[in-house]
Amino acid sequence: MMMRQFRVYGTVQGVGFRPFVYRTAAELGLDGWVANVDGHVEGEVAGPPPALDEFAARLRAAAPVLARVRRVQLADSARQSAYRPGFHVRHSAPAPADRTAREVPPDAAICEACLHELRDPTDRRHRYPFINCTDCGPRATIIEDLPYDRIRTTMRRFPLCADCAAEYADPADRRFHAEPIACPACGPELAWEDLRGEAALQAAVKTVVGGGIVALKGLGGYQLVCGAGDPTAVSELRRRKRRPTNPFAVMVRDLDTAARLARIGATERGVLTSPEHPVVLLARHPWHGTAPLAPEVHPNLHRIGLFLPTTGLHHLLLDELDRPLVVTSGNLGDEPIIIEDAEARRVLAGVADGFLTHDRPIRSRYDDSVVQCTGRTRITVRRARGLAPAPLPLRVHKPVAGAGAQLKHTFTLAADGRAHLGPHTGDLANMATHDAFRTSYDQLKRLTGIEPVALAHDLHPGYLSTQWAQEQRLHSIPVQHHHAHVAACAAEHGVRGRFLGVAYDGLGLGDDGTLWGGEILIADLSGYRRVGRFATAPLPGGDAAVRHPSRTALGRLLGGETLGFPRPYPWLTRSFRDRLDPAEVTIVGAMIARDVNCPRTSSAGRLFDTVAALLGLADRVSYEGEAAVLLEAAAGDEHAVPLAHRVVQAQGLWVYDPAPTLADLLERQADGEPAALLAAAFHVTLGLVTAELVARAVAEGAPHTVCLGGGCFVNRRLLTEVKRRLHAQGLRVLVGGQVPVGDGGISYGQAAVAAALLAGER
Repeated sequence: MMMRQFRVYGTVQGVGFRPFVYRTAAELGLDGWVANVDGHVEGEVAGPPPALDEFAARLRAAAPVLARVRRVQLADSARQSAYRPGFHVRHSAPAPADRTAREVPPDAAICEACLHELRDPTDRRHRYPFINCTDCGPRATIIEDLPYDRIRTTMRRFPLCADCAAEYADPADRRFHAEPIACPACGPELAWEDLRGEAALQAAVKTVVGGGIVALKGLGGYQLVCGAGDPTAVSELRRRKRRPTNPFAVMVRDLDTAARLARIGATERGVLTSPEHPVVLLARHPWHGTAPLAPEVHPNLHRIGLFLPTTGLHHLLLDELDRPLVVTSGNLGDEPIIIEDAEARRVLAGVADGFLTHDRPIRSRYDDSVVQCTGRTRITVRRARGLAPAPLPLRVHKPVAGAGAQLKHTFTLAADGRAHLGPHTGDLANMATHDAFRTSYDQLKRLTGIEPVALAHDLHPGYLSTQWAQEQRLHSIPVQHHHAHVAACAAEHGVRGRFLGVAYDGLGLGDDGTLWGGEILIADLSGYRRVGRFATAPLPGGDAAVRHPSRTALGRLLGGETLGFPRPYPWLTRSFRDRLDPAEVTIVGAMIARDVNCPRTSSAGRLFDTVAALLGLADRVSYEGEAAVLLEAAAGDEHAVPLAHRVVQAQGLWVYDPAPTLADLLERQADGEPAALLAAAFHVTLGLVTAELVARAVAEGAPHTVCLGGGCFVNRRLLTEVKRRLHAQGLRVLVGGQVPVGDGGISYGQAAVAAALLAGER
C-alpha cells in the first residue's frame, strides 16, 4: 500500500470535481479524502501503486465536462494515513498563506439530464424553473466567496429539505455536492405581482401571447422578453428601451427551430449546444415555412443572433409559447444590465408590462455572450455569461490588471500564468456603467485573490477607464490602443517574439496625438513600430461624427489627406451632397476648411462609415459600427470587381490612399452599378489593400506571423478576404478566438503588455 497526495488546479470548483474524485477513488478501491482548498482541490489517496497511477491518469483525462484541469501535482508519502478507511469528501479547508490566484467557474446552461427531469411528470422537480445539478446551473452569478460551497453563495438563504439534503450527501447521486441544488420544497420561487410558482409563469405567458413585454429575472440579470414574430411588440420594445436599430437576440426552443431560421453548420451547431449557450450570429434564411421573425428584430440585416434556452425557466416559457422570443438585456439604452429587484422595478417600470421574478439574489451581473463562426474559426464578439470569468492563458509572473477601453468595456486581472477577463460591462458612457465596472472589478479581485502590482490603461486621457486607472495607487502603464488589440491576439495564441499586427477599428489615440484605426505594426508584447496606415481625414465634430456617417464622408471627400491623387471631383459627389441638409453641408464644410473640431483619423472603421453613407445605406446611426454592419449586410456574398486603390510611401510609412477607391466607387455608382455590388467591391478592395500593406512590410523584413485585431474584423466578409490573401502569401494568420477581437479584448492585451514590460521581455 502507498499513499499519494494530490492537488488539482484550474476550474475545479463548482463543476462537480469533488464528486468525480470520490467516484473515481471508490471505483478503484482507494482510501482517502478530497476537499476544496482556496481555489483548488486537494486530497490524499491510499492503495496499490497501479490503482494510484490509474487515479492520477483519470484526474487529467476524465474530468467533468465543465472542469478545466490546468495542472496536477502529485507527491508520494511514506507516512501512514490518519483517516478512517474508505474515501470521503471533507469540508472545505481555509485558505493557505501562500495562496495562488483562484478560478471562478462560469455559469452553465441546463444539461440534458436536468431538462429531461424538468419535463418528466413523475419527477419531483417536474416544471421546477431552478433545476440544476453538478453539470449545470448558476456559478459565477451566485458565488459570494471561495472556496465554493453553498454557504458562500446566494443559495445559503435556502436551507435544504430532507430530500435535497439526501441527494447532496449521496456520492452516487448526480447532485452530490451540487451547491445550487434546490427543489420546489426548499428552493427559490417564481413571482408575478401576488402570484407564485406556476401561476406566475402562466401570467407571464399570457402577457407575451397578448403582445406584451415581460421583464424576466435571468441568470446574470434581468432580461426583456416579447414575441419575436410580433412586429408591434418588437417595435414597442425598441421605443421603450430606447434602442431604435440595434439587432435583438432571439431565443428559440431547439436546434430544429434554429435551423428553420438560419443556416447552421457543424461549428455553429457545436457552439449553440455547448454548456455556454451563447448567442450565435448566423446567416438567416429567407422567411418561409414556420417560425418567422418580425423584420423589426434585426432591421436591414442578413444575420441574426440566435441562442438556445439557458435555464429551466427559459425552457418552460418556450414550451408554453412555442414561438421564438426576443430576449434582450434588461436595461435602458447603453446602461448596464440590472440585477437588483428594486432597481428593475424602478428603471424598467416604463418598459415591461409585468415582472417575472424570483427570490434568489444575483451576486454578479453577466449579460449574454455573443460569438460567430467563420468557417471553423470561432470569434468571440462579447465575452460574458458562460465564458467569463473562466481564465485564459497568459505569460504573467507579477500580478497585473488591464483597465480596458471606453466602448464594449471589459477589465482583466492576471496572475500565475492566467488572465481572468471580466464580464462585458458595456460602453463607459455614464456613471451607472462606470459604477458597474468598479463593482465588478472589486468583486472579481476579491474572488480571485489577485492584487495587481501594476495597472495598464489606454493612452486616451478622456476614457473613464483611463481616469479611473490613474486614480489607483498602483504602478500605471499606458498602452497604445492598437498595440493592445494585436497584443491580445498574439498573447492568446502564445506568440513569442516579434509579429506583424494589423489593427482595424473605429478610433484609438495614437502615440503622435492623432486618432488611429487603420494600422500596420511590427510589434512584440513589449512594444511596437508603426510601418503602415490608412490616409487620414478630418472627423467633423470629433466623437460626435461616429453617429453621423454623412459627416464622416464629407470629411473624407472635402479634407482627406492628399497623397498625389486628387479627391473625387465635385460632380461625382453632387448626388450625395444633394441628399443632405444644405445647412449641414455648409457648416461641416466650414468646420473642415477652418480646422475647427476636426481631429484627423486614419480609422478603417470610419472609412466603412464613409462608404456606407456614399451608398445611401446610413447617414445617421444609433450605435457605433452600425453603418459598417449595414455595409457588410449589403455586400452579402456578392462577387465583385475590386475598386481602384493605391499604396504609397509617405513619411517613412506605407500608406493606403482611399481617394482613388472613393472616386471609382462614385463613378461606378453614377453608371448605375447596384449598391450591393459596390459594397462587395469595397470589401474585396480592403482585402487587396491589406495584403499589399503586409507584403510591403514583409519585404522589408517584417515577421511572417500576422495578428489581426480590432472591431472591423468582426466583419466576416473582411476577415475572410484578408485571411485568404495573407495565407496566399505564405503567412501565418491569427485572430482572437476566446478573447474578443474588438474593444472587449483590449484589457487582455493591456495586461499582456504590462506583464511583458514588467518581465523585461522583448
